Amino acid sequence: MKKYLCLLGCGLLPVVGFGQSPRLLDHNTLAWFVYSGDHQLTKKWALHTEYQWRRINWARAPQQQLARLGLVRQLSERVTVSGGYTYFQTHRYGEYPTVPGRPEPENRLYQDVSLRDALGRLALTQRLRLEQRWLGTRAEQGQGEVEQWEFQNRIRYQLSGQWPLQGPSVDDREWYLNAFDELFIGFGRNVGDNVFNQNRLSGGLGYQFTDKAKVELNYLYQVSQHAEPEPVSGRPVFEINHGFRLNVLYDLDFAGRD
Repeated sequence: MKKYLCLLGCGLLPVVGFGQSPRLLDHNTLAWFVYSGDHQLTKKWALHTEYQWRRINWARAPQQQLARLGLVRQLSERVTVSGGYTYFQTHRYGEYPTVPGRPEPENRLYQDVSLRDALGRLALTQRLRLEQRWLGTRAEQGQGEVEQWEFQNRIRYQLSGQWPLQGPSVDDREWYLNAFDELFIGFGRNVGDNVFNQNRLSGGLGYQFTDKAKVELNYLYQVSQHAEPEPVSGRPVFEINHGFRLNVLYDLDFAGRD
């Protein structure tokens, strides 16, 4: 247990330390709507599908959207690996917007490994993800076509947990608690001194209709550092965002039964 608490504490260090230098803070309220599904193709293989519709100002204005498609391979009872493609789009938002005009796109490839463990009734999952990112920039002050793509690498570590509320495990038609913390770190060329990218902390209540269908309503707290400083003052910009995240998890089984 000490190992997991240490890892979680390391992920929160950038959050508690952001106020130690003259930084500009941009506060936003979040409303994230997330669908995710791992659809079984064979006993060992699954197709991952995901869509996120992200809004700010309590869903009144667009922030980002994400579409992800990948393959999942079950290596053992404890270990899963996956990889695939992500399309990401960022709109102009906030007091210090990073997008000058029209929404800007981003293409990603990703690879990850997940480890599952149990500490009594607490189910824990660790996920380590590598991302290769191509970030698009538009011409004509953000109004023209995408004229440039910048490549960046990023690594992400997530620790998540699930706690049943109505028995020793989560069964059909039962409630549970869930939480996660995820740290994002940039590395390699084109990242420079902006190593810390963001940290997300979330927790809330979930309901399992069946083992293939769940819904979760979580509080979400996010600290995100902009890649470039504010152009007038030259000071780094940190977003301090909070709000809610509604997750719908629905899996289909195309493999059939033995």
